[in-house]
Amino acid sequence: QVQLVESGGGLVQPGGSLRLSCAASRSIFSIISMDWYRQAPGKQRDLVAYITSGGSTNYADSVKGRFTISRDNAKNTVYLQMNSLKPEDTAVYYCRIRAYYRGSPQLEDAWGQGTLVTVSS
Repeated sequence: QVQLVESGGGLVQPGGSLRLSCAASRSIFSIISMDWYRQAPGKQRDLVAYITSGGSTNYADSVKGRFTISRDNAKNTVYLQMNSLKPEDTAVYYCRIRAYYRGSPQLEDAWGQGTLVTVSS
């Protein structure tokens, strides 16, 4: 079972920036999708952004123009660069990677442990 380790969350002032990272514990052979979700207190978990195997990206309307998803295949890592942060971006952010890993024929669908992003002055 692959493990995803997230980092980069924290407290930031409105208008500030953060970069989240999510690293897989094993070497990825083939990516299906790499996603970022977020869950605000008392709300459901929502998709924020995703990047496909071909590199296509898509974003929730609420973050378009402010957030950028990217990946480093050599490091088995997906990133979320968050700029112009707003208080309403406060949430626990989760990564999700659906992929085939080297040495295994099984498609794995794994989630990170979540990292808290708080936007407040």
